[in-house]
Amino acid sequence: MNNFDVIVVGLGAMGSAAAHALAARGLHVLGLDRHQPPHRHGSHHGESRIIRKAYYEHPAYVPLLARAFAAWRELEERAHATLFRRTGGLMIGAESGELVPGVLASARAHRLAHEVLSSDALAARYPQFRVDGSMIAVREEDAGILYPEACIRAFLEGARAANAELRYGEAAQDWTCGPEGVRVSTAQGRYSAGALVLTAGAGMGELVAELQAQLRVEQQVVAHFAPVSEAAEQEMRRLPIFCLEEPDGAFYYGFPDLGNGCKVGRHHGDADIAAIRAFMERRLPQANGALKASDVCLYTNTPDFHFVVDRHPRHAEVILASVCSGHGFKFAAVMGEIIAELVQGKQPAFDLAMFTMARLA
Repeated sequence: MNNFDVIVVGLGAMGSAAAHALAARGLHVLGLDRHQPPHRHGSHHGESRIIRKAYYEHPAYVPLLARAFAAWRELEERAHATLFRRTGGLMIGAESGELVPGVLASARAHRLAHEVLSSDALAARYPQFRVDGSMIAVREEDAGILYPEACIRAFLEGARAANAELRYGEAAQDWTCGPEGVRVSTAQGRYSAGALVLTAGAGMGELVAELQAQLRVEQQVVAHFAPVSEAAEQEMRRLPIFCLEEPDGAFYYGFPDLGNGCKVGRHHGDADIAAIRAFMERRLPQANGALKASDVCLYTNTPDFHFVVDRHPRHAEVILASVCSGHGFKFAAVMGEIIAELVQGKQPAFDLAMFTMARLA
């Protein structure tokens, strides 16, 4: 039996951040992952992730995001790596929709700097877009891109430098709790610890019976399209990150051209390449050239699309996280710190009431 202070199962966004934060605090950490992160089998791959502050999903996320922005910058400095690029962001939709009112509610509740653009003002400033006259945009200066593979590597290298033991290609098969702590079994061995962190993403239902019926794993297609001309390519390199709510309620999101075309996808929806291309023709026609690449990532969704970050209902020494419903990567830097505080028995400085397991019962 190999003994540790804490075992982290799943080393994607939340798990790698947790392993890093725990090891940096001097705990003896074992990290397990069935693959070798960063990898393409979950939710943390694919060149880019959006980070933004004026959060339409709920104003309660904004304090977490304020710390996340700072924590990503701190990680960049420690890792001597580029993890974040500020591009500005546009949230586009009708005033009667979900996206724009939600963004404005968060911005106003937390006094975030923002600018509201009419459809005419949007067209004048960002001629790349074609929008309806009924649409407006909320512009956020600080929004931008995280580079997910580089972020994962920075967390894992930092964890290892702080003496964490990271084992790849080793999947947790089961875990138990008893008077002597937590025990985790894999095909390669058995391990014990005082605490267990489960951050297994799409595998959470396999490891936590209480969550299995509540979670839905959704495959999301994203596509990279080449701009239609060299002039268009220059315009698309200057594109901000964006989210756009269509009149029928469909949400699309996208990124500037980072060298492999503009990356665009539909957020929560059964969209294939043809559907994404139709969106491009409608809204970003100058970016609707040849398909350069496509990919699939996984959303692990709760019924209300909010996270689960909580103690296990029957085992206080087990921390559950990483059920992020397709919008969690940007929070990893702060969630790693929160998970470390929970493991150490401390009260995090943030309100986590929205992320409890009890709400799903």
